[in-house]
Amino acid sequence: MVANLKGKVLIANRGEIAVRIMNACKDLGLDYVVVYTDADKDSEHVQRNITTGEGQNAWRITSYTEPNDVFAVADHTGCTAIHPGYGFFSEDFRFARRATIRDRSLTFIGPNWQVIRDLGDKINTKKVANELGIPTIPGTDSPIYNEMEAEEIAARLLAEQRGEGIDNPSILVKAAAGGGGMGIEEVTEIEQFRRIYRQLQNYAKRQFGDGGVLIEQCLRDYNHLEVQLVCSRHGERIHFGSRNCTIQSTGRQKRVEAAPGFHDSCFEYDFDEKKLLDQIVEYSLKLAAHVNYDNVGTWEWIVSRSGQPYLLEVNTRIQVENDVSARISYLNNEHPNLIREQIRIGLGEKIGYNQSDVTFKGASIELRIVAEDTRRGFAPWIGTITEFTFPDHNWSEVYSHVPFDRPYPIPSDFDPNLALALVWGEDMDDTKAKAAQFIDETIIRGQDSNNNPIITNLEYLKNNLDRLLAF
Repeated sequence: MVANLKGKVLIANRGEIAVRIMNACKDLGLDYVVVYTDADKDSEHVQRNITTGEGQNAWRITSYTEPNDVFAVADHTGCTAIHPGYGFFSEDFRFARRATIRDRSLTFIGPNWQVIRDLGDKINTKKVANELGIPTIPGTDSPIYNEMEAEEIAARLLAEQRGEGIDNPSILVKAAAGGGGMGIEEVTEIEQFRRIYRQLQNYAKRQFGDGGVLIEQCLRDYNHLEVQLVCSRHGERIHFGSRNCTIQSTGRQKRVEAAPGFHDSCFEYDFDEKKLLDQIVEYSLKLAAHVNYDNVGTWEWIVSRSGQPYLLEVNTRIQVENDVSARISYLNNEHPNLIREQIRIGLGEKIGYNQSDVTFKGASIELRIVAEDTRRGFAPWIGTITEFTFPDHNWSEVYSHVPFDRPYPIPSDFDPNLALALVWGEDMDDTKAKAAQFIDETIIRGQDSNNNPIITNLEYLKNNLDRLLAF
């Protein structure tokens, strides 16, 4: 599936994803360059490369979010492509556009910038999905500016929930131009609506310069699912199944992910889980075809206890948990490497196989190992790791930027993510047992500046395994 790939890739990211992109480039016979900040000088994504002298391929920059620094390194080192990883510039359509239209153009390893722009707008995504008959959270798909119109929509949404027998119905009123959880209020009684609407509209005008408001049903009892797609500019579209990302921190950061998205060994569902998973895959492929999606991407869904799916958003990038999907997928009797696939098709290759060539078997779990105190609101722990040891099994894999052979000071500039651990097995029960064993066999030691021992989320991860795929 690899045919004469050429070029040099600038890896515009850090941590474990930078290491995984490095390894994928090596597998494909591609040269690469990494960037790093002072805070990351001890990271494996730096230490495995050459930072000075002949053959230098690791270059220090002031910030991972300064585009001029990134492009300057790309030009100086003769890179022909750029891989943004996840976070930072991965879903910044302006950065992707600049990379491709500048005088010294670079191939952006991701979807084309127009797709990133259009699907990065959640309002636009919802509108397009509704036009295609793809279910989204009940509510508006465009900003509302008129108070009377807004109140009518709010009353209808509350009435529909009561008609469905939902206890304690509620709606969310959101600033259309907001983001990151800013500008959101909950309404449970229509008598509250006008006051809250006016407060939020005034806030939105001050904060964002736009008084537009969105109104949608507030969903509480649901699971968070994802569909993994790999598409090419040649019109090919392949899915690698579904995964469940419901177990999250208080800050909505995923901690335990599993594939497939549902399984009847974990819970007695009020719906046909196999039929539902097929349905959200079909919907995801339908939207991908409509927008001519042309790289890896994740379609995020929420599914109610009754089995009603709602499209939440599209992530136009590789995701942290891509390998959860890969570990239940088989291509020529091997797990596919989705980062490697992303690079191949980003550089113009065809996918080169059909959906019928992909088979699914077993179950997989990803554990996000973080230095954090889960009993104190997932507060980050900062200190130095002195021992970092994981078990070695033929059913597990670890991705990390933390060195195994020397002390590692955790940089305070970033979230204290330490590693991703993947385990897989014959079924979900087998995989959960292996995940618990893996956690028990893991050794992480360290101290903070006051010689207090390291705090990690390992116990939290183990305690939440039985919650997987359940309501």
